[in-house]
Amino acid sequence: MVSRSHSNAQISDIRTLLVIPCLNEAATIAPLLHKLNDQRGDLDMLIVVADGGSQDGTPEIVQSLIPEIRDVVLLGNPKRIQSAGINLAVDRFGEGRDFLIRIDAHGDYPDDYCRTLLQEAIDMDADSVVVGMETVGFGAFQKATAVAQNSKLGNGGSKHRAGGGGEWVDHGHHALMRIEAFRAVGGYDESFSHNEDAELDFRLRADAFRIWMTAKTYMTYYPRSSAPALFRQYLAYGRGRARNLIKHRSIPKLRQAIPLAVAPVVVGALLALLYWWAAIPMVIWAAACIGYGFWLAVGQNNPYGPLASLSAMIMHFAWSAGFWLELIGIRRRRIA
Repeated sequence: MVSRSHSNAQISDIRTLLVIPCLNEAATIAPLLHKLNDQRGDLDMLIVVADGGSQDGTPEIVQSLIPEIRDVVLLGNPKRIQSAGINLAVDRFGEGRDFLIRIDAHGDYPDDYCRTLLQEAIDMDADSVVVGMETVGFGAFQKATAVAQNSKLGNGGSKHRAGGGGEWVDHGHHALMRIEAFRAVGGYDESFSHNEDAELDFRLRADAFRIWMTAKTYMTYYPRSSAPALFRQYLAYGRGRARNLIKHRSIPKLRQAIPLAVAPVVVGALLALLYWWAAIPMVIWAAACIGYGFWLAVGQNNPYGPLASLSAMIMHFAWSAGFWLELIGIRRRRIA
């Protein structure tokens, strides 16, 4: 384990590497870079956009902003996935810098986000600072998915989804990390296209590094806007979680273990063609989801509650299916 050396430092003394891994983010990259530049102020912060081969003009937009925004670098990420892009950025530009801040190109952030993260890292003497996520949607399906992901039906009570904070945790949404700690555990495992953050947190905790979940800032996340995209995303999440558990020979938490039953229950319902009672577990699960959705509609006056139950069912089934497919060794043909 490396020593912590910034507990008495000031933000102005900190040298930060901010990395934005992205792929086809032409719609959001320019406003995001302007926002990060505005909140950077006098901070010593190098911004690296690690582009995974965008075909929508994202690299050209970044290049056009380099003369306007100081200390911005466009870095090609030939391996495409986020974990590889961040590793590459740290390898190329991390030397002599103290902290890594990870920014999602399709998210939004408060104006004081970076400063708050740095101050929290200094005040708490933390090796990693993670944040809660507020999920927001625009179209009907995206709004419903946001409702599901912000509820226990969709997040299982996960602290970084449910809006916790102000405590030491085992895992959270990655925001800031001490570069010494990041390098000490070997960075992200690039064999993970999803769930790479939880896998890295496992190694951080195993090496006695400390992860602080701040209650002083958060990020806004925009979920997938269609059912097929949401299914593919959670299928990949399920695969990533299975790979994590297999790699570290760990046991899933209760909130993770319960959804694992969904895919077997749905497949088992096919036996209802022969035995009617085989459909009972699936009916109970579906009724519970739909009931929760109507409770959201009536009890919380949320008109998207019923549709949120559909989004939750997609997430449950896809996550469970992905987990079991990975566990039994059925590989995907390409990264989801």
